[in-house]
Amino acid sequence: MYHSVDHFDEDPHLVTVSPARFARQMAWLRARGLRGVGMGELLDAHAAGRARGLVGLTFDDGYADFVTRAVPALLRYGFGATVFVVSGRIGAYNAWDDGPRKPLMTADQIRTAADAGMEIASHGRHHVSLPGADDTELREELEESRAVLEDLVEGPVTGFAYPYGHASAREVEAVRAAGYDYACDISPDEPGRHALPRAYVGDRDGPVRLRAKIVRHELRRRSRV
Repeated sequence: MYHSVDHFDEDPHLVTVSPARFARQMAWLRARGLRGVGMGELLDAHAAGRARGLVGLTFDDGYADFVTRAVPALLRYGFGATVFVVSGRIGAYNAWDDGPRKPLMTADQIRTAADAGMEIASHGRHHVSLPGADDTELREELEESRAVLEDLVEGPVTGFAYPYGHASAREVEAVRAAGYDYACDISPDEPGRHALPRAYVGDRDGPVRLRAKIVRHELRRRSRV
């Protein structure tokens, strides 16, 4: 689980990875025979028994640096990824944060990412914590965000990520009912296709920490089987 790939002086919420660190992290994956892919591709491969050696790479929020910095590095290594876009903030900035302002992808940048083979998925309309939304707002966050993104990329949008990783059984069921094929969480109490766990990756994650996170994630996955 990534967010932003950019140079930074201040990063209080630890959402930014420097371009140099990100390139080293991607090189580390490839050196171990692993290939980064989007979540849709990973799930399809898993269903077909072909997921060995694949790692799902996700980027929350849809920062502009995804297309300017992350995508070139991903393509250099032959990797793919999923970017979760806040549809109501396209071309704006991360208004939900109290940290440094970061520009979000424009409509043209989202299409550029899609044309490069990246999966475009939804992160809701306004990056709100869904458990606090009433039923009408919840439905709008899920359905309207997907409709906007599907019009933008002229194709299906099948994935969702819960803002802040906040999701109870109500929100998981709402995402499923809204027609999403899968949804990404962070550390769900009850993992499933609409509550997929992810491992956070930050700028401090070098080879030792990356290895530890992969092992921990795998052990958690096995313990739930």
